[in-house]
Amino acid sequence: MRVIVTGGAGFIGSAVIRHLVLDKGYEVLNIDKLTYAGNLTSLDSVAGRSSYRFLKADICDARAVSEAFFTFNPDRVMHLAAESHVDRSIVGARTFIETNILGTFTMLECARAYWQSLTKEEQNRFRLLHVSTDEVYGSLNDEGLFSETTPYDPSSPYSASKAASDHLAKAWARTYGLPVIVSNCSNNYGPYHFPEKLIPLIILNALEGKPLPVYGDGRNIRDWLYVEDHARALDMIAERGRIGETYNVGGRNERRNIDVVMRVCALMDELKPSGRPHEQLIRFVVDRPGHDVRYAIDATKLETELGWTARQTFETGIEHTVRWYLNNAWWWAPLRHSCDGSRLGLLKSGANA
Repeated sequence: MRVIVTGGAGFIGSAVIRHLVLDKGYEVLNIDKLTYAGNLTSLDSVAGRSSYRFLKADICDARAVSEAFFTFNPDRVMHLAAESHVDRSIVGARTFIETNILGTFTMLECARAYWQSLTKEEQNRFRLLHVSTDEVYGSLNDEGLFSETTPYDPSSPYSASKAASDHLAKAWARTYGLPVIVSNCSNNYGPYHFPEKLIPLIILNALEGKPLPVYGDGRNIRDWLYVEDHARALDMIAERGRIGETYNVGGRNERRNIDVVMRVCALMDELKPSGRPHEQLIRFVVDRPGHDVRYAIDATKLETELGWTARQTFETGIEHTVRWYLNNAWWWAPLRHSCDGSRLGLLKSGANA
């Protein structure tokens, strides 16, 4: 099996590549632009293997992407490359439009040209998995779950750009017959997560004795999914998912943001005590504009059709994650120079509030 993974130097993409190369024995071509969130050290465990290749390229560059298709000859494409941080999208939406929408368009067109050049047998084997987010569905109240038929209602420039890319992927399947599958996942966490995201930010700020920022009143709810469970799910969807279908991937681990932060603080108290409870560092800050109240994924379709289940509960996954960051400063320490925990995503009016 030969697989192109876009965005493979990112958090989820690198977990996917480690799974495909180390656990499945696949040949993988990683296409990544290496923006601020791309980190090739996340792939040190596969970097020396003959089954792994890396191409530094922008997915908006049609010539580079097309050449990659026709020289690597993939059986499968797993498209994860995306700008993904909501706060950054609030103050710099253009990059999200270019990468998430125009980049996905470029990937689909290059994939279509490549797919049409294949024999009938090869066409039947080919799959393109477009990886997306539950944020395209908008916000839930206290009840209910996002299903694959939930209407789209994005709230941020990030989620709007991902919603647009989802629609493009599904349209290319319906119009051109391109064998596309779409997945939408809940919040991922785990090792190799870029330090601007909530869980690694809290771990590292706590370690350094810095304030632990919590948006609003901390009651916003997310469904947390351990990244290696997600990587396994994506492989199963690409291998056995039905063409033209959408599969939601969720960990069934709903937690309020404040409870996530409190749990990290408790683990830090246990594993790296500082002389006072880490929860004393918590600071409630101005909320994110358009902050969705609650996300929760119904993963029944994935669980029943393909037999996937999450191996990690939130309790086991968060402890493993905290321990990993405490033991792997070699990975995250260089990133703290460019991501020191400063607040992102504030509008000017919010900054003055």
